[in-house]
Amino acid sequence: MITWSIELSQFDIRFEPRTAIKRQVLSDFVAELAAPEGDLEQVWTIFIDGSSNPRGSEAGILLEDGQGVTIEHSFTFTFPTSNNQAEYEACIAGLQIAKEVGAHKVLICSDSQLAVSQFTGAYQTKDTLLGKYLLKVKELMADFDEATIQHVPRESNARADILSKLASTKCLGNNRSVVQGTVYHPSVMAVEQVEVPDNWMGPFIRYILHGDLPSDPKEKQRFLRCSFWYTLIQGTLYRRGFTAPLLKCLGPYRADYILREVHKGSCGHHLGAASLAKKVSRAGYYWPTMENDATDLTRKCTRCQLFADFHKAPLEELTITQAPWLFCRWGVDILGPFPQATRQLKFFIVVIDYFTKWIEAEALATITSANIQKFTWRSIITRFSIPSAIVTDNDTQFFDRRFQELLSGLRIKQHFTSVEHPHTNGQAEAANKVILKGIKKMLDESKANWPDQLHHVLWAYRTTPHSTTGESPFNLTYGVEAIIPVEIGEPTWRTL
Repeated sequence: MITWSIELSQFDIRFEPRTAIKRQVLSDFVAELAAPEGDLEQVWTIFIDGSSNPRGSEAGILLEDGQGVTIEHSFTFTFPTSNNQAEYEACIAGLQIAKEVGAHKVLICSDSQLAVSQFTGAYQTKDTLLGKYLLKVKELMADFDEATIQHVPRESNARADILSKLASTKCLGNNRSVVQGTVYHPSVMAVEQVEVPDNWMGPFIRYILHGDLPSDPKEKQRFLRCSFWYTLIQGTLYRRGFTAPLLKCLGPYRADYILREVHKGSCGHHLGAASLAKKVSRAGYYWPTMENDATDLTRKCTRCQLFADFHKAPLEELTITQAPWLFCRWGVDILGPFPQATRQLKFFIVVIDYFTKWIEAEALATITSANIQKFTWRSIITRFSIPSAIVTDNDTQFFDRRFQELLSGLRIKQHFTSVEHPHTNGQAEAANKVILKGIKKMLDESKANWPDQLHHVLWAYRTTPHSTTGESPFNLTYGVEAIIPVEIGEPTWRTL
């Protein structure tokens, strides 16, 4: 340092310490990053929520500009939607309203993690309908200078949730405008063309869409009377009914498939024409020639003709058997022997309720009195309460002391049929014929598989309307109606 001082002493050099620059740095930072005054744009926040429940589908939208202006909007959808579809509809409606009020920057807030992840691309949209909704949302977002979507907790989206349930909130000091609207068609289907088939459904679809009517005055009047029963939902024609739900209308090709599936599929046992047409209607399908097509199918079915009834006995007056309430009187009968199946099964016992026509059956290896007693206790008494009477034939199993002690201990009357006159227990005999015919029609080459087909035949019998009662045994027993969706293959229920 001394050497450098001597060397530099000949020059006029002075040291001055540097002054503080904190204020200048802060001023330069603000001047550099601050946007020009003319570029400031107000960001609109859009809170959306959609809900779907058994009472209907609704959506709520809340728009705020941050300066006290609030716009609330509530939608009701007249078409069926899922929760995700209602969320998309709310987002589309919110973007459209924001565009109408002149917003250039929007922030969309939703409490649906799935919808937000699909909007941002974190999740893939595999559903075809939701994919169309996603394209619609991106198309609307492109119209804004800036549009972002974020997920918010449910409590932060409470007001939109209340609007989606058609409730109202009140915030003092804000300009509020609550608009009630109804959406009649899905937004992504508004521009799609509905395909008009070249069959009996074509005139009804054209009338609903465009108002086309026949030129002949008489035909026009007849067509208007019939068109009242039809409605179009998402491009599909349905038929209304006074007591029945909406029935999906089918063309000739699909109608033939449904008819054959119900007739001899997994839930059918070669029904008659009238029962077949009623069961197709209860499954949720309709076409005008349903009864005639069912008659033609049963006449052309080889198995139905092979095992058809040929009544040769002379006509006689029937004797009425009293059955005043459900499960009051049961008829019991034993069938067999049959070809030996697995577990040495050769017989089965059948019981039928005289009131509801409900059938219970079980395959047995032996028809001992102990097996009869166990079946009576397990399938009748513990399931359907204690009956008033049981009608049996004169087999030794029913004369057994332990079986009669079981009945007498529960005060159940036992009636025996007349010797060589099985018509006394006609209900059980009729049930036997139905089960035997159903099993024969279901079997192919292997006759030893009859126990596996027994439950299929019982299920088909229990869910088929009977001409004597006008209802199915399942309907009378449990108070609900079994609806068999053929395309899905699993039963659903509708409470009466």
